Amino acid sequence: MAVFNITPIVSSLHAIRQEWRGSQGRSLEHGGREFPSPQAIATILDDLKGILFPMRLGPLDLRQESEDFYIGHTLDSALHALLHQVKLELHYQARHHKHNDANIEKQAVSAVQAFASALPDIRRLLDTDVLAAYHGDPAARSVDEVLLCYPGVLAMIHHRIAHQLYQQNLPLLARMSSEQAHSLTGIDIHPGARIGASFFIDHGTGVVIGETSIIGERVRIYQAVTLGAKRFPTDGNGKLEKGLPRHPIVEDDVVIYAGATILGRVTLGKGCTVGGNVWLIDDVPAGGHVTQADSQGMQSCDPAVEA
Repeated sequence: MAVFNITPIVSSLHAIRQEWRGSQGRSLEHGGREFPSPQAIATILDDLKGILFPMRLGPLDLRQESEDFYIGHTLDSALHALLHQVKLELHYQARHHKHNDANIEKQAVSAVQAFASALPDIRRLLDTDVLAAYHGDPAARSVDEVLLCYPGVLAMIHHRIAHQLYQQNLPLLARMSSEQAHSLTGIDIHPGARIGASFFIDHGTGVVIGETSIIGERVRIYQAVTLGAKRFPTDGNGKLEKGLPRHPIVEDDVVIYAGATILGRVTLGKGCTVGGNVWLIDDVPAGGHVTQADSQGMQSCDPAVEA
């Protein structure tokens, strides 16, 4: 049996970790896990999907007469699991962002209760997304097919949940939720993006929607669409400024076809259409139509795109 000399490797990795923690101003003392767990969030999300759509995304043997029992039991378990992850994030924020950690328990319980109270509204919004996908795709045979099979709908389930976590000032948990959908679907929606009812992403692969995007109601977009930033402002120390409005505003009833790239804080007016493979850095008026030919003469911009 082979015997590997791992002692120097373990020692070297220890030294590297300590060097990294010291450079980041983190404690070098021994302690437990200080970050939320992506694996725990994945389990919580699976439970939440079953809670929101029990007969389609819940357990195989569930019957309608026991729906409420299943939802009550699963919701209580999921919320306690979420509470533990919220406490980890709040402690992390307190340690690394100089927040007051005196009331973390109270803050965590309040955040989880607010999240739970939002679940009925999340379900109502998702119902509009499912109907938008069904009515917007002639290949869709039923709303059940849309919910069970369409990557755009799965991405929106994750986004509606992640956005609520984001609104509770839990950006790390929110980002974990959205990135799990990204890995499953190829659709990258930042949890900070504000998206109205009846949103439909058709096909979906390669869609990118940035943090400060604002999307109205009854909007439809296709694969490989980017709602990104045009430039990256920096502060006096040369560091990127965070949180500035830098992504598009898409008003109600807009359609954006495959491969379109819309950059910067531009506005796509109500009812307008953006054609496929368009590169757009200017506003589009309500009811307007933009095609590749229309955009060829537009001012060029930096190629950097950020979500």
